[in-house]
Amino acid sequence: MRRLMSFLSQNKGTFVFLLGMLMFRSALADWSDVPTGSMQPTIQIGDRIVVDKAAYDIRVPFTHLSLVHLADPQRGDIVVLDSHAAGERLVKRVIGLPGDEIAMRGNVLFVNGVAARYAPATVTGIHDDLRDPARYEVERVGDTAHLIRLSLYRPSEARDFGPVIVPPGHYLLLGDNRDNSMDSRYLGFFPRQEIVGRSRYVALSLDPSQHYLPRKHRLAVPLDRVADAAWK
Repeated sequence: MRRLMSFLSQNKGTFVFLLGMLMFRSALADWSDVPTGSMQPTIQIGDRIVVDKAAYDIRVPFTHLSLVHLADPQRGDIVVLDSHAAGERLVKRVIGLPGDEIAMRGNVLFVNGVAARYAPATVTGIHDDLRDPARYEVERVGDTAHLIRLSLYRPSEARDFGPVIVPPGHYLLLGDNRDNSMDSRYLGFFPRQEIVGRSRYVALSLDPSQHYLPRKHRLAVPLDRVADAAWK
């Protein structure tokens, strides 16, 4: 016991620092790796994204309990959530807000009865395209716009969806890789309290097809400008 107490006393500064770092990562900011392609092309497999955990709430460290409510997710936000339905952490895009009516017809999104606008886009450098060719489009809903990926030969059964009304305190979330994303079309609406933060940046990216070497062109890339900065 004396040895243990002596060890703790001699290293208390280190333990305080580690505890502070853990609390900071739990309540304020963190990073998250992205092992799947459900948000391609915006987020690539191997990206490490920055998670702003104070974007919507200040929470009690290591819990989902909100101390201070700062804001609510907005349409177009990329959010990180601990999903009970999926049993894991997810990264998805906010499409439907509480009270919205959402539908999809042939992968055309309808928000409150108004169809999204689409324009073709050129995207290169997505490894999945080698085995699953896809086309890319810019999807515009109101003032928000982002890239989506649509498989040419492996269409999802959820290309037709809804209409559904998003209930209070919940959000409808979709992946940008519309034909390869486990999202609200399969898992239902996501509760507000499961959303732990918002992501706007790729911190760094490790390419699994190149022995996890860093992708230099994706260092500190803003996600809202990823279509301009990547695909080279």
